[in-house]
Amino acid sequence: MAQIFHHSANTLARTSILVGVLGVASVLGVMVMFFNSAAATGVGEIREQPVPFSHAHHVGGEGIDCRYCHVSVDKEASAGMPSTKTCMTCHSQIWKDSPLLEPVRASLKSDQSLQWIRVHDLSDFAYFNHAIHVNKGVGCSTCHGRLDQMQLVQDAVICPMVHQLPQESREGPAAARQGL
Repeated sequence: MAQIFHHSANTLARTSILVGVLGVASVLGVMVMFFNSAAATGVGEIREQPVPFSHAHHVGGEGIDCRYCHVSVDKEASAGMPSTKTCMTCHSQIWKDSPLLEPVRASLKSDQSLQWIRVHDLSDFAYFNHAIHVNKGVGCSTCHGRLDQMQLVQDAVICPMVHQLPQESREGPAAARQGL
């Protein structure tokens, strides 16, 4: 029986398959790199807040513990935001006339909480409980970066559990509440 294709067709077919597989792998690799990049995750992005609060000054410089402002971090799922009265504990005496603190004073007068812009935000399908992690010894800097060195808060790290989130979402929030 006569050969239909020239013997170089085998090499061409193998090369085409190899180039196709490498091409698909390259495209997937670029997609993974993009979706983990700062452009896609918001790492390094500073969101404007009602008050330019400096964790570097308050935590790093003054040594105020995170739990002083975020009182529910070791008791509830949410770390919570400080009440205006917490801010005014000190700022009724220090920097009391600073224009930077006018939103805090206005909040106290109107008895309306400051509207902070969320910086660290997980997808809606993910359930996260701060209390479980904090009580198991996971420090704030693991997920939030070195807040004690940040003038303005920014997403400093990609969530270390990002690759486990789809598994947690399949199990549902009830499984996540049972602990680490």
